[in-house]
Amino acid sequence: MPHPATDPARTAPVAVIGGGPAGLMAAEVLALAGVQVDLYDAMPSVGRKFLLAGKGGMNITHSEDLDGFLSRYGARRNEVAALLKDFTPEDLRTWIHGLGIDTFVGSSGRVFPTDMKAAPLLRAWLHRLREAGVRFHMRHRWQGWDADGKLRFATPDGDISSAASTTILALGGGSWKRLGSDGAWMPLLAERGVDLAPLRPSNCGFDVDWSEHFRSRAAGEPLKTVAATVILGDGTPLRRQGECIITDTGIEGGLIYALSAPLRDAITPSAPATLYLDLLPDWLPARVLSELQHPRGARSMSSHLQSRLKLKGAKAALLRECTSAEDFQDMHKLAQAIKELPVKLRAPRPIDEAISSAGGVPFEAMQDADEHHLMLRQSPGVFCAGEMLDWEAPTGGYLLTACFASGRKAAQGALRWLGDTPAAQENTP
Repeated sequence: MPHPATDPARTAPVAVIGGGPAGLMAAEVLALAGVQVDLYDAMPSVGRKFLLAGKGGMNITHSEDLDGFLSRYGARRNEVAALLKDFTPEDLRTWIHGLGIDTFVGSSGRVFPTDMKAAPLLRAWLHRLREAGVRFHMRHRWQGWDADGKLRFATPDGDISSAASTTILALGGGSWKRLGSDGAWMPLLAERGVDLAPLRPSNCGFDVDWSEHFRSRAAGEPLKTVAATVILGDGTPLRRQGECIITDTGIEGGLIYALSAPLRDAITPSAPATLYLDLLPDWLPARVLSELQHPRGARSMSSHLQSRLKLKGAKAALLRECTSAEDFQDMHKLAQAIKELPVKLRAPRPIDEAISSAGGVPFEAMQDADEHHLMLRQSPGVFCAGEMLDWEAPTGGYLLTACFASGRKAAQGALRWLGDTPAAQENTP
């Protein structure tokens, strides 16, 4: 077999399919190593989901210590740690600074560009990539491989085939179809024998069977300064504090997104998941009970709750919605409900509404990190990166950081596969 460095099939350009953070980072690493890169994307322009994420303030990463940072990736902690080994959150900030974009750490520990916008960062990045020789092919929707092993694309001018020395797939997950992440690549990889995990919503809201009375009064109202607890499969409680919002169909928001993975996994066809809300997280249970037991005279219970516990609006309405009439009159049970209000979540919202997705290409379907990073075992020379990998994380910069790092790692693996290092020359057949 010809050596990778001289094999004509491997001297063609490298194809990067997908123009999100993972694909763009892969293209940069390859181009700066002197490799010709053709980047393809189905949309008219790259980085569409990246730009949308920046509309609320471009949260690029998080400043917490690395151990805490890695804990956000749950069961995939070790795999993501391998991705971040050579490209930490601090390295990501340094890289951004190299584009001429300053960053700062917010009060929550989240890291933002100084102007809070994604567009200037993306513009500077694309300028660097074009200067490095990356060729962009927009409105090219990947259709798999033809009989000769060439990449197939559907374009406005008809179907085309293109040869590539190696391919990096960075096609996103299954959320935000209108921005290009539609999961259409799943059957294409399944045809090649890749064992895939079903795509599921992550960082999502949930459906709750609200009464019509509550829905009409509370939909759109925020629940501020509350804590939420979910009981994990091993019986361990997982608690987070923050804010969320009542919706017409259920509940969503940052606090809910932070717990969406265990909540989603707890839902079965026959039983909902239970989310426990602490409506007064800064109050001890004894204080709540003491205030409830304070004589209220002729005041209504609603007035009593507002006067003694400052419970009003959406919090008070939710307390009534999820507490039986009998328990509402029992001060001990009412105090318990205020500190541990059970809300039954019937189903996650559809995946196309989710901020991100879980599932996709398992790490087990790829080469070990110390071999050809993120290369599919079933398709030598094909690498995967970004959200199409089977991992998930809450919002807060964790999603973007792992996408950047995985694109970098996939490109490093592709360089080894192409024979650009002595190690690859030793390991390649």
